[in-house]
Amino acid sequence: MTLELSEDGEMWIVTDEETGVTTQGETREHALEMIDEAVALHKGEAGRPVTDDDLREWGIDPESVPDEPGVPDVPWFDTDEE
Repeated sequence: MTLELSEDGEMWIVTDEETGVTTQGETREHALEMIDEAVALHKGEAGRPVTDDDLREWGIDPESVPDEPGVPDVPWFDTDEE
């Protein structure tokens, strides 16, 4: 795990090296709490799946949402590193 202060000194940034999950917090303690939650969500150990009823409640047509997530359209996913 890496934990570092952001360049502007406003936030603590923490990365779980095993999963690649990164999050932040206003204090070291908050950042460490956030990484525990983020890793649990990433591993499917917390939270619950979004249902069609959830989507309808949020005004989203369930038929317009793919069953599997696509590859994010962000530059940091365009890497050959594994």
